[in-house]
Amino acid sequence: MFQRPLICTNLTDGLQRLVNFIPCFAKVGFKQITFLHTIPFLTGQTIPRLDENQVQVARDRLTGPHLSVEGVEVNIEVQGGRILDCIMNAVKKYKSDLIVLGASERGSLGERFFGSTITELSKRNIAPLLIVRPQLLSAYRREELELRCRHLFQDVLVPYDASKAAEYTIEKIKRLAHERPPEVLESCVLCWVMEEGGYTALLESNDNLATQKSWQRCRHNSRNLDIQVSTQIIQGEPIQEILRVANESDVSAIACSSSSLGKLIDWSIPSCAGEILRRSWHPVLYFPPEK
Repeated sequence: MFQRPLICTNLTDGLQRLVNFIPCFAKVGFKQITFLHTIPFLTGQTIPRLDENQVQVARDRLTGPHLSVEGVEVNIEVQGGRILDCIMNAVKKYKSDLIVLGASERGSLGERFFGSTITELSKRNIAPLLIVRPQLLSAYRREELELRCRHLFQDVLVPYDASKAAEYTIEKIKRLAHERPPEVLESCVLCWVMEEGGYTALLESNDNLATQKSWQRCRHNSRNLDIQVSTQIIQGEPIQEILRVANESDVSAIACSSSSLGKLIDWSIPSCAGEILRRSWHPVLYFPPEK
């Protein structure tokens, strides 16, 4: 599983609270945890420099009582500059294998900025992304957040549609399942949602045999994951049904990828992964597509 997460926080998105749950992350298998806060440089500066008072305030906010946990290295990074540049620098410095980000609120200018950051990180394909809702992190009580941290990847939903992106996601989950510590990744739900009439059309099309073989192969391969796997084929509006199944199946996160780098958060071109990132209240584990 993941061992070196980079947790990016603006100190108001709830992610800064995670410094209090290092012992929980140790049980998930994290060996090195880096918290990153970025401070933009002031415009008009001839030589960009950080306000040391802001730096100290950020460091104080990211200091928790449980930073010293045996077997876990905790790093606090406060950098100045563009968020994307700071993330790239931190990933390179600490060899991070997971980037944790807070999703912006819908309909805000911050959502477009968030989308551009996700898209740029996806293009570089430096690490999987875990997107979480700040509203939930802020609302959870300590004991609730502790439970969420311990069960971060316990039960995962994977939307399936026989696409390369879906197959790629399953391959990634298989790899994580073989590397996981005990009680980390226990179950996986494979959910194939077909739009109304789509199943009938598929049965009547020439693609029926190939698609059935793809689904059967997926189900067969999933049995080798050494985790509990359930499968569902349902009809309806894909995103709506995926989110409904996520709620009813009691999953910890939704895992997905996308077939096109440019379509992930392109507001003029809908995509399954992009819509899940926008609309899901569950954490979303996103695997950038290979170049």
